[in-house]
Amino acid sequence: MSISRQSTHNSNHPRVIIYINIQLTQFQFSLRKNILNNRNINLVSFFNKSIIFIIINIYSNKHQMTLEYLKNTEVNIRNILVMTENFNIRNSNWNLFYPHYLTYNDILLEVANLFYLKFSTPINQVLTQYADDSNNANSVIVLMFLWPDLDEINNHLILSEYRSLSDHASLIIVISIICGFIQDKWQTIIRNSKEKEEKFVTELINTIKNTNTIDISNKESLEEIIQEYARISDLI
Repeated sequence: MSISRQSTHNSNHPRVIIYINIQLTQFQFSLRKNILNNRNINLVSFFNKSIIFIIINIYSNKHQMTLEYLKNTEVNIRNILVMTENFNIRNSNWNLFYPHYLTYNDILLEVANLFYLKFSTPINQVLTQYADDSNNANSVIVLMFLWPDLDEINNHLILSEYRSLSDHASLIIVISIICGFIQDKWQTIIRNSKEKEEKFVTELINTIKNTNTIDISNKESLEEIIQEYARISDLI
């Protein structure tokens, strides 16, 4: 599934696109032009455990018009997990072979700070752009900024060997999934056992009536209610 702006005319065609694996459509990904409406920016929201998170894909040309737009746009965005792509800034901060420090770097870090993000240091510090002609030098211009202090996503990997026909390397985030075991059990009421059916239904109705849903303010209070419902099944 691809997410991008709809082009209204040739001068406004989108320059960025986000591809979502169809197995993740249950997270309800959505392009949010109501927050940032710019053809060089894809701001996509998704739901996870009833919380809205955001990923941002950006293209900024050598004149840094997109960065200037972000800097001058007064918008307060939280819950951004990732901001990444081609920022077109060669700088000594992320390329040790480039001897200069550009002022655009300060604008980029200012924008990241406005979005409560931190610069991600790649696991393997290699180039992200590879030029075939002498007018463009190999460098690091594809960058990533992440939600700070998040254990699941704290760095990224550069896959320069998979750039194929493109002159840009792929940036990969690895999210560790911890295997767990959840014990469950199934209980049934024997068919035509009227006495047990009536007892179960009566207990269930009384428990629901007496459940205080107003005070479910944390995980522990929710767990207590779940255990109370589980107790009813033990009466079968």
